[in-house]
Amino acid sequence: MTPRKSRPVGAAKPDPALEETLERIARETLNIETLKTRNSDSLDFHEVAVWRLKEALNAAYQAGLSSASSARSK
Repeated sequence: MTPRKSRPVGAAKPDPALEETLERIARETLNIETLKTRNSDSLDFHEVAVWRLKEALNAAYQAGLSSASSARSK
């Protein structure tokens, strides 16, 4: 019996609404134009202040809470 290969972390089909939410948070909070890989260090790696990262994580958390509560009310 051969061991099962684990799926890569990003293998699942992304949810378009989630992708748009993350892109919006990146643009508005971190001043990152896109989250798409562009194969260029200057475009794919960003220096971010910890307080901006905290704001972005908080925005993502709040978006998740909002999404979960709206899903429950359906």
